[in-house]
Amino acid sequence: MAQPVLRLHAAPGEIDAEAWNALLAMQAAPSPFMRHEYLDALHRSGSATPEHGWTPQFATLWRGKTLLAACPLYIKDHSYGEYVFDWAWANAYEQHGLAYYPKALVAVPFTPVPGTRLLARDADSRALLVQGLLQFCKEAELSSLHLLFGADEDIAACADHGLMLRNTVQFHWSNPPDDGTAGYADFEAFLASLSHDKRKKIRQERRKVADAGVTFRWARGSDISAADWDFFYRCYARTYREHGNAPYLSRDFFQRMADTLPKAWLLFVAERNGKPIAASLIALSVDGADSAAPVAAYGRYWGALERVDCLHFDACYYQPLAWCIEHGVRRFEGGAQGEHKMARALMPVKTTSAHWLAHPAFADAVERFLEREGEGIENYMQHLDERSPFKSQG
Repeated sequence: MAQPVLRLHAAPGEIDAEAWNALLAMQAAPSPFMRHEYLDALHRSGSATPEHGWTPQFATLWRGKTLLAACPLYIKDHSYGEYVFDWAWANAYEQHGLAYYPKALVAVPFTPVPGTRLLARDADSRALLVQGLLQFCKEAELSSLHLLFGADEDIAACADHGLMLRNTVQFHWSNPPDDGTAGYADFEAFLASLSHDKRKKIRQERRKVADAGVTFRWARGSDISAADWDFFYRCYARTYREHGNAPYLSRDFFQRMADTLPKAWLLFVAERNGKPIAASLIALSVDGADSAAPVAAYGRYWGALERVDCLHFDACYYQPLAWCIEHGVRRFEGGAQGEHKMARALMPVKTTSAHWLAHPAFADAVERFLEREGEGIENYMQHLDERSPFKSQG
């Protein structure tokens, strides 16, 4: 039997889209962000390119003409757009006269969504892919390899090869909730599951938006018009610039999403006096079946041209949650960080990344740091569990 061969690709477009997506469909935790269309759009739109510090070296593992495994791999000369923060590690390297960059990264740029990162036909293929990635990093004399927001299978394969594990906390909503009860019949049933204080707060926040004369409409997929996309991008770009940053994603990226992956997007537009004033863009899991309800929704991008008290909460949480309940979506992921999401019934979930550092002394130091940090994460999770927004079951 032929030995597996690892190949590196300077752009996702060098890899057959159908073969990539077929491999993704075999995984336990696929997401729309790992589809070939999404990754290719990031590159072709100029959003994640060498000019911006994201040099693609996508990895594929072959046995003859059979694609065994694949993953998005970037060579990075900074740590922006990752959401698992290693700036302190880079600073420590610099203080000791060592170069932390370039480093290798297995991740989806600008997208802190947990899911499969190592596409593989089986566990053996996944292990061979990790082995190949480590060999590449050593031969290229890179400082480190990082796999972010991986699925359980990815993390297990990395741990088997000696990578260090690091946990962070996100906040996800589920329907039915993880308490053995049935799913919510409607948004009012969801509110009824919450404690009195949380229920009252949400109703007050939604009332403020309604009293300000704001209404919402939504559109999905091909029903999102070009004008809607243009308006959304104005809002999205303005939010970044208000914080002194250029937007990560270009308008061309979203045009490519509209053209190549339309079913994966749900847009909420807030209007007042017949004029759009804000927009919230949600991603949806897609499996190609028109009749199938998405399994998951992902809160991604938001922006507003006018300030209305509590509009962000309504556009980014309450409207999407009501839509998810109505359309049978079982999970809504709220993105990175944000304890305030618990008040909206998004509960804490641990996410995991895996890390390999070439320098033995720094690897030992980081391992000790991660042990301490891990204890802190466990304590933090226990603290959050004591603050459940749901009614007590006693």
